[in-house]
Amino acid sequence: MLIRYGRKFSKYYDKAPLEIKKAFIKRREIFQKDPLHPQLNNHQLSGNYKGFRSINVTGDWRALYIQVLKEEAIFVMLGKHSKLYA
Repeated sequence: MLIRYGRKFSKYYDKAPLEIKKAFIKRREIFQKDPLHPQLNNHQLSGNYKGFRSINVTGDWRALYIQVLKEEAIFVMLGKHSKLYA
C-alpha cells in the first residue's frame, strides 16, 4: 500500500504529541499490511466527511484518509475524535 500525506495531515502530525506520532507509525505499519485489520477500526464516514475513511490511532485520536487507488491512500487529517467531528 502506497501512502501519501496531505498538507493538512502533515501540519497536524507535526504538532501532535510524541506518543501520538509513535502510535500513528505503529498503526500505519498495520494499515500497510492489512488496511481492514480489526485493530484499526477502519470505517467509511458520512455527512461532511462522505468519501473519507477513518482509522483509530489511539482511543481518542483518529487519522482520516481517502482511498485514491486500490493500493494508494492519502492521509488528510489527524486529530482527536471530538475535534475532527465537531
